Amino acid sequence: MDVRTKCTSEQPLEESLEQDIPAGSHRLLQFTNCRLVRGHQIIHEDLWVRDGRIVNPEPVFFDEQARAHCRIDCGGAIIAPGYIDLQINGGYGVDFSYDTETIEEGVATVARGLVKSGVTSFCPTLVTSPSDSYHIILPRIPAVVPKGAGILGIHAEGPFINPQKKGAHPEHCIQTIDKGLITLKDTYGSLERIKIITLAPEKVTDPEVIGQLVERGITVALGHSMASLSDGERAVQQGATLITHLFNAMLPFHHRDPGLVGLLASDAVPQGRTVYFGIISDGVHTHPAALRIAYRTHPQGLILVTDAISALGLEEGVHHIGQLPLQVKQGKAFIAGTETLCGSIAPMDECVRIFQKATDCSVVYAIEAATLHPAQCLQIEQQKGTLDFGTDADFILLDDQLRVLSTWIAGVCVHRTAK
Repeated sequence: MDVRTKCTSEQPLEESLEQDIPAGSHRLLQFTNCRLVRGHQIIHEDLWVRDGRIVNPEPVFFDEQARAHCRIDCGGAIIAPGYIDLQINGGYGVDFSYDTETIEEGVATVARGLVKSGVTSFCPTLVTSPSDSYHIILPRIPAVVPKGAGILGIHAEGPFINPQKKGAHPEHCIQTIDKGLITLKDTYGSLERIKIITLAPEKVTDPEVIGQLVERGITVALGHSMASLSDGERAVQQGATLITHLFNAMLPFHHRDPGLVGLLASDAVPQGRTVYFGIISDGVHTHPAALRIAYRTHPQGLILVTDAISALGLEEGVHHIGQLPLQVKQGKAFIAGTETLCGSIAPMDECVRIFQKATDCSVVYAIEAATLHPAQCLQIEQQKGTLDFGTDADFILLDDQLRVLSTWIAGVCVHRTAK
């Protein structure tokens, strides 16, 4: 698909997107010859962008009587909201929990790398670490990376987990919440930058902790856990709304006590509340049949996450995840010297394609599982995850095979796939 730009200013009428679209306040862009993912369907409409937001063209036409400064011919491409990754440990040689000395540079490297796979927003994820590491890393994670994916806040995956389901988390760093919020504040140093906390609900003895975190705008996720279904239901009733990488690092489904997996079909979830769950569709962590079971059981809660590690985008070899060495071999990542999986090396666009093929869901649903659903989970769907009028102009152009052609953040092209 050939994407071309036509500008109404004194720019050449036909110019490749290899040249930047002229910048300036109130610049009005019109994306034409495209198909929009909007309203749970694909529609043939133009997309209008101004001041970093998606705008309604009607008032532009009738009230302002304005014309687009630049018209971008999308060559029939699909325009979708940018992907949102709620769980990613690093990538491109960077591990957020390990590279403490260069964390600012490391986060910037990952943020700029992620736009190649269509990710426009993400939550840098810290695995279970010593308290000192949290105190060093959290204040230094940048809020904004120029020309990189937006940072929604930190996902603290631990250290309040069950050591029996530690996965790639170092057991000597696992803690218990024995003093309520004081324990969390002492561990992390501050809760201000944290957006998601993954914890094992059976290890939470204070019934007020989950609600107190939710009141502070933190999404409580359940994972790395030996929890029974009743443990999970109690946590949801207290305010938890997310399950971390479903099927992984939790009790397997059992017909007498389905564990956290049972939350997908529980009748004890408060009315009007959705339990969301992250799922890794990298072709390794979750069998295609398991993907289909999750999709058919609770489609409105399904969120695609990469759980990507520092080896994302790199060749096979030895890398790190938090405090532990990892080895990538035959397209899989293991704790070095073991057969324990420790994260994914598949980018988000690949996960979307794998999921769509495995479940035979609609293209729109596969895209929404990586856009709308994570935005709803974080309650930011008024800004991210859709192409609705007034939302941030974070979007991607895709071909019919769901390959990323270009990535746009705040209406600015930050990545174009080489022809």
